[in-house]
Amino acid sequence: MQRDVSLVIEGMTCASCVRRVETALGGVPGVSEASVNLATSKARLAVDPATVDPGALVEAVEGAGYELRPAELRLAVEGMTCASCVRHVERALSAVPGVLAASVNLATNEARVRYLPGLLDPSALEAASAAAGYPAHAVAEDADRADRDKAAEAREIGRLRRDVLFATLFTLPLVVVAMGRHVPGLEGLYAALPHRGWMLVEFLLVTPVQFGAGRRFYRQGFAELRHLAPGMSSLVMLGTSAAYLYSLVALAWPDLLPAGARHSYFEAAGVIITLILAGRLMEAAARGRTSDAIRKLLRLQAKTARVSRDGEEREIPVDDVVPGDVVIVRPGERLPVDGEVVSGSSYVDEAMISGEPLPVLKGAGAEVVGGTVNRTGSFTYRATRVGADTVLSQIIRMVEEAQGSKPPIQAMADRIASVFVPIVIAVALLTFAAWLALGPSPAISYAFVAAVSVLLVACPCAMGLATPTAIMVGTGKGAEMGVLFRKGAALEALARVTTVVLDKTGTLTRGRPELTDTVVVAGDLPRAEILRLVAAAESRSEHPVAEAVVRAAQAEGLALPEITRFEAEAGYGIEAVVQGRTVQVGARRHMERLGIATQAGAAQADALADQAKTPLYVAIDGELVGVLAVADPLKEGSRQAVAALRELGLEVAMLTGDTRQTAQAIAAEVGIDRVLAEVLPDQKAAEVTRLQGEGRSVAFVGDGINDAPALAQADAGLAIGTGTDIAIEAGDVVLMSGDLRGIVDAVGLSRRTLRTIRLNFFWAYAYNVALIPVAAGVFYTVWGVLLSPVLAAAAMSLSSVFVITNSLRLRGFRPSREAAQACPVGGGQPVGQPAE
Repeated sequence: MQRDVSLVIEGMTCASCVRRVETALGGVPGVSEASVNLATSKARLAVDPATVDPGALVEAVEGAGYELRPAELRLAVEGMTCASCVRHVERALSAVPGVLAASVNLATNEARVRYLPGLLDPSALEAASAAAGYPAHAVAEDADRADRDKAAEAREIGRLRRDVLFATLFTLPLVVVAMGRHVPGLEGLYAALPHRGWMLVEFLLVTPVQFGAGRRFYRQGFAELRHLAPGMSSLVMLGTSAAYLYSLVALAWPDLLPAGARHSYFEAAGVIITLILAGRLMEAAARGRTSDAIRKLLRLQAKTARVSRDGEEREIPVDDVVPGDVVIVRPGERLPVDGEVVSGSSYVDEAMISGEPLPVLKGAGAEVVGGTVNRTGSFTYRATRVGADTVLSQIIRMVEEAQGSKPPIQAMADRIASVFVPIVIAVALLTFAAWLALGPSPAISYAFVAAVSVLLVACPCAMGLATPTAIMVGTGKGAEMGVLFRKGAALEALARVTTVVLDKTGTLTRGRPELTDTVVVAGDLPRAEILRLVAAAESRSEHPVAEAVVRAAQAEGLALPEITRFEAEAGYGIEAVVQGRTVQVGARRHMERLGIATQAGAAQADALADQAKTPLYVAIDGELVGVLAVADPLKEGSRQAVAALRELGLEVAMLTGDTRQTAQAIAAEVGIDRVLAEVLPDQKAAEVTRLQGEGRSVAFVGDGINDAPALAQADAGLAIGTGTDIAIEAGDVVLMSGDLRGIVDAVGLSRRTLRTIRLNFFWAYAYNVALIPVAAGVFYTVWGVLLSPVLAAAAMSLSSVFVITNSLRLRGFRPSREAAQACPVGGGQPVGQPAE
C-alpha cells in the first residue's frame, strides 16, 4: 500500500540540488516516486511503508550532501521502574516503522523519539508503548505544561500513597498474626484457633494486598514477560507470587509438601509489596525534586502580554503576540517575549537568564529577554522573538534535551540492563535447584526462601536511575547559574578535559578594542591625515578593530571621505582607494605579502606589542607611513578565572591571531603560560586537533559564531554568550554570561556530576554484587546467614532512594563567584570547587 510522505530537506540552493536529492531518494528501496520543491525545501515521496527503511532515506539525503530534518516527539511514559523498563520501551518505540531513534529517560519518565513525518502517525508511538505495557501520551509544549507536569506527578504520588496506606492497613495485622506467637505474653491468643486457622486469617489479610495494592506489579509484570523483556515488576511479581502460592499450597493442600516444609510465607508477600510500594513513594517524591529546575524555568514564562494595537492597550495571551507588536511593561512585571526597547528605561533582573545577580539598565535600543523581571521604571519594546523562538524557550528546550540525553557512561549500564534481569531469573532458578538438591531438610523451604530473596534483592532500579537523576540535577543546577549544557554527554566530556583553550577576543577580553596609538614612522603626512584616511578605509569593514579606528577618528571630529574600492582578506588586512590614494592596513604578514618594507616601523610596533597592544602597519600608495595600535581590555574576572582553572589542575592556553609579542604580553597579564599566536580563523580547529594529537582532552572557549569549527572539533566546546546575543547552536555548553568564571562553574559542576554518577553506579553494582550471593545462601555454610525475602525487598527499595538522594546533593554545588568571596584565589579551597 503506497503512502505519500513529505520530508524537509535543508541545504538546497539550486535546481541541480533538487535533481541530486530526487535521484538519491528515488534510489532508496521502497520509494516509487520522489519529487523535490526548492521553494518549500520539501520532498514528496510515494513509499511502501512496509519495505522502506527510514535510515536509508536519511543516508541517501546526507550522502547527496544535504540534511533531512526529522520530527521529534516527547512522550510521557507511565509505569517505568527500572533500567529494564527503559530498554523495553526503547525497543518497542524503535520498532515502529518510521522511527529513526528513541531515547527513554527513567528519571523524567519521558521518551524522545526522532521520526520521519508521514511514515507514521504519532499515535502509533503511543500505541506501541502501551502495547509493551507502558501507557504513554504526547507531551504538550506550552506555558501551562509546568502545572500539568506537577499535577501528573501529584496524581502518581497520590496513587502510591493510597496503595501504601491500603497495604499497610492489612499488612500490620498480618505481621502481628504471623509473628505474634513469638512475642512473650501473646501465646494465649494463639490458643483460640489451630495453626491452620491462623494461616487462613493470614490468607484473608494478604490477598487484598497481593491483588489490590500489588495489582500494578501484575499488570506490568505480565506485559514484560509477554514481550520477553522481564524487568523489576516481573521480579516482584514472581517473588511475591511464589511466596503467596507456596503458602496457599501449605494451607489448602499440605500433603503436597514434606512434613517439615508446611510453612506460611503470607506475611513475607504482604510486607514485600508494602515495602516496595513505600520505597516507590519515597523515590517518586525525591525524583520530583530532580526536575525542579525545568519547572522554575517554565514558571518564568508569562501567560499574558499588554500590547498596543490600533492606538489602544490590550491584554492578550502571550501565544497571540507576534513579531512587531509593541509591548508595554510596568514595574514588577515579567517580560512576555524578547524584543528591543522603543521608549522609556528601567532596571531589569536577568538573573535567571544570565546568572548575573545585579539588575541591568535597559534604555532605547537595548535588547530584552522574555521571562526576565522589570524592577523599577516602565518602558515599551518591540517584540522580535516570540513563542518557541524566544531565548527562554530555547533555554528550556536545551535543558530538557540535555536531561533527556544519555552520556557515554550510560552505555555500559544499558548493555548490562538488557541482560541483567534474565540473568537474575536464571540465578534464582539455579539457586532453587542447588538448595533443593544439596540443602538441609526441609530443602524445599530453604530453596524457596533463597530463590525469592535473589529475585527481590536484584531489582535493577538503582542502575536505571544512576545516570539520569544526576544529569537532571546537574543540568538544572547549571541552568540556574547561567551554564547551559546542550546534552548530557557534554557534562562527561567537560569533566574529563585536561586543557582549556581560550580564544582571546571576546572571550578573555571585552571584544571591543580601542585605538590607543597612531604613530607616524615615515613620510610627511600628519598624524590626523593618516588617521582620517585609515578610518575611511576601515569604515567598510565590520571587524572590531576597524570599528575602533572609526570611533577614534569620529571622536577627534575628522570627516571621513568616500572610498571607491575596498578589499579585505581575513587574518591579514585591508586595501582601499580613498580620494585616489591606495590605503593598505594590516599585520606585518600583510605588508610582507604586498612587498612593502616594514623596517621603519618595526621598533615602534615591537614596543607597542610589548605593552599588550596590537600593532597595525599603515601604507599609503605602497609606502609605509605609520603604525596604529589597538588594545582590547581584559574582561572583569578573567585573571581570577584563569587562576581558578589552574587550581583545578587544568592547563590553560590562549589562542589568538595577534602577533606572538602581543599575545605573550596579554597572556602574562592574565596568567596564561601557553600561547597559540598568529593563528588565522580557519586554523583554529587545526590547532585544537594538534593539541588532541598530543593526547590532551581539549575544551575550547569562544564566542560561538566565528569559532564554530574549533568548538565542534574540541572534546567540549563552550560558547560565550552575553545578554541575548547567544550562539545557541555553536557549542556543547553555552555560558549565558560573558564572565569567564562561568567556565570554572561549568568544569566544577561537570566534575561533581561525573563523580556523583560514578558513586551511583558503584552503589548500584556493588549492592547487587554483594547481596545476590548473600541472598542465594553462599555464606550459609560459613556463617549460617540466609537473607530474608523481606529484608531483600527493603534493601532493594533503599538502594534506589540512595541513588536519588545522592544525586540531589548536586543542588548544593556552589558557583565560583560565591566560592571566590569565601576563599580568595591562591589559598584554601580552590575557586569553583563544589561544596560537599
